[in-house]
Amino acid sequence: MSVDPRESHQPRSPQGSRIDPYVGAYAARAAGMVASEVRALFAVASRPEIVSLAGGMPNVSALPMEEIGDIVRRVLAERGAMALQYGSAQGDPVLREQICDVMSLEGITASADDVIVTVGSQQALDLVTRVFVDPGDVVLAEAPTYVTAINTFAAFQADIVHVPMDEDGVLPEALEERITALAAAGRRVKFFYTVPNFQNPAGVTMNAERRGRVLEICRRHNLLVLEDNPYGLLRYEGEPLPALRAEAPDNVIYLGSFSKTLSPGFRIGWALAPSSVRAKLVLAAESAMLSHSSFNQMVVGAYLASHPWREQVKGFNEMYRERRDAMLAALEAMMPAGTTWTRPAGGFFVWATLPEGLDAKSMLPRAVSQRVAYVPGTGFYATDDGHRNMRLSFCYPTPEQIREGVRRLVGVIEAETKLRDTFGTASPPPTPGGDAPGPDLP
Repeated sequence: MSVDPRESHQPRSPQGSRIDPYVGAYAARAAGMVASEVRALFAVASRPEIVSLAGGMPNVSALPMEEIGDIVRRVLAERGAMALQYGSAQGDPVLREQICDVMSLEGITASADDVIVTVGSQQALDLVTRVFVDPGDVVLAEAPTYVTAINTFAAFQADIVHVPMDEDGVLPEALEERITALAAAGRRVKFFYTVPNFQNPAGVTMNAERRGRVLEICRRHNLLVLEDNPYGLLRYEGEPLPALRAEAPDNVIYLGSFSKTLSPGFRIGWALAPSSVRAKLVLAAESAMLSHSSFNQMVVGAYLASHPWREQVKGFNEMYRERRDAMLAALEAMMPAGTTWTRPAGGFFVWATLPEGLDAKSMLPRAVSQRVAYVPGTGFYATDDGHRNMRLSFCYPTPEQIREGVRRLVGVIEAETKLRDTFGTASPPPTPGGDAPGPDLP
C-alpha cells in the first residue's frame, strides 16, 4: 500500500519535507524564486494605523475615474467582440503606435514594429532575461538596484554583480573595471541593467556626461544595456535628459510602463528592442502567456486617444512634487545628526542612510510597533549590503501623513541611537506581537 507523503508522520527524505513534500522535484532555478522584501511588507504596511513609507504605489485616486469608466463602457459597446477575444503576443498595433508617441517625449524615435506590449514592465524584464541569460551568466546592475529585478535575475540563475553609484548615477570607471575583470576571469556578461531616471530605490538620476560614458563603455565592450524607465516622465525639477535608447538605439533595450503615469491595474508595459531581439521577445511572450489582454490594451489606447494625458501627467507631477517636498522638509527638520538622504528630482523614492551602528532591517519591527513602515536597504542588493539604508516612499501618503510618518521614524531612530550609545550596540528587534510584523517579515 502506498503512503501519501503529505499524510505521513515519518521524517522526510532529502527529496521532501513535512512543509513541502515536493521540494525535491523543483527545478534548480526555483531556488532563486524568493519573496521580495517589499511584498512581504504589504500585509503590515496596509494596516490603517500604519503610516506606510514603504510601497511605491501610485496615487490612482487622482485619475479621472468617471472618464475612465466611460472609456471602458465605450470600448465594450463599440469593440467588445475584439476586446474580449485573443490578441497578438506583440500587442495591439494602435497602442504600439501610441507608445512610440509617449517615448518621443524622451527623445526616442522608434517604429511600432519594434515595440512589444507586456504585462507591465516587469514581464518585459522577465522576457529579456529569459531570452539572454543562461545559468551562471553575469548580469551587471547598479548598487543598490530594483528589488524585483534581483529576484528575476536570480530566478534564471544569473550571477548579479553590482556597480557602485553616487548622487549622479552609476560610476563609469567602476562599470569598466567590472567588465574588464569579468572578461579576464572568463565570465560571460549578458547586459548592464540600469534605472537611469529617479532610480528605484536610490532616487538618483544618471547625469548627461555619465550617460555618454556608460554608452561608450558598453558599446566598446559589445555589452547590451537594459534601460528600465518607469519614472522618466515624473520629473519635478530640472530639464529632462534624453533616454539612453535615444542615444544608442542599436545597443539598448528600453522598458517602459503605464503603471506610474496611468494605473498599475491595467498591467500595461512595453519593451522597445532592436528588431532581431524583438522577434525573440515575441516568441518568449507567446510561450509564456499566448497573448495579452486585448481589452486592457484597447482601454489604455482609447484613454491616450481621447484624454489629455500629458496634462494628466503634469497633474501627477504637481501632486508628487508636493509630497516629495513634504518628505524632504520633514527629514531636514527632524532627522538626527548622522542621518543622510538623497534628494530626488522626480520619481517616488528617497534613499536614507542611518547613523553608524544602526541596522534598518533589525529596526523595522520596532518601527512598525510605532506605526510607521519603510523598506530596509538589504532587499536592494544581491550581496549582504544595505544594512544602514532604508527606502522611503512619498508617492502614496498625504503630506500630513508623510510628516507624521517621519516624526514616528525619528523617534525610533533616536531610541535605537540611545541604546547604541549606552550599550555599544542597538538592541535586537522586539519580539513579534500584535503590533509588530510577523516572523516572516524581513
